[in-house]
Amino acid sequence: MKCVECKQKPVNRCDKEGFDCTGGKLDLSAYELEENKGPHRISGHLQFEYGNELSRLEELIEFCKQMKYQKLGLAFCVSVAEEAKIISRILSNQGFDVRSVCCKVGGLDKKDFDIPYMKMSKIEVLCNPIAQAEILNKTNVDLNIELGLCVGHDILFHKYAKAPTTVLAVKDRILAHNPLGAIYSSFWRKKFKV
Repeated sequence: MKCVECKQKPVNRCDKEGFDCTGGKLDLSAYELEENKGPHRISGHLQFEYGNELSRLEELIEFCKQMKYQKLGLAFCVSVAEEAKIISRILSNQGFDVRSVCCKVGGLDKKDFDIPYMKMSKIEVLCNPIAQAEILNKTNVDLNIELGLCVGHDILFHKYAKAPTTVLAVKDRILAHNPLGAIYSSFWRKKFKV
């Protein structure tokens, strides 16, 4: 499928008319599994209740409350440590038990993984997303929240995390952690030849 190239304009045909171009060939039975009912339905209810009036953080809080989650895991990059501290406080003030793990946990040396140092120093610590996942797995969190992990490290975190994971913010050092800024700017679109 290439929905982005659809001549029917998915915003109109799929969203407004509910058009099914698969001809009913999709297996939808997974929505009947108990583990999937809550997230799917609550997401729809939040859209109904609040429309487009919630920030991503507010939506996350409401979702967690309605799912009756109590213990939240926060896997964050050191580059957003201050933001992680504020988010943890906000979530704690909302009644959640927040467990957080920094990406540099364990002190892995880059040279042990054949990764060059950025500058000459005694040690350069490499991110440890598998350990982040394992630490949060041991605390039996209800939901993991990813904050600013590098591309690749985020993939490993998601792969090894046992609890469901959502992304609060992705890292984009150039565009203030707003990767869609690259498509909203004519400068960036020209750079990508779009």
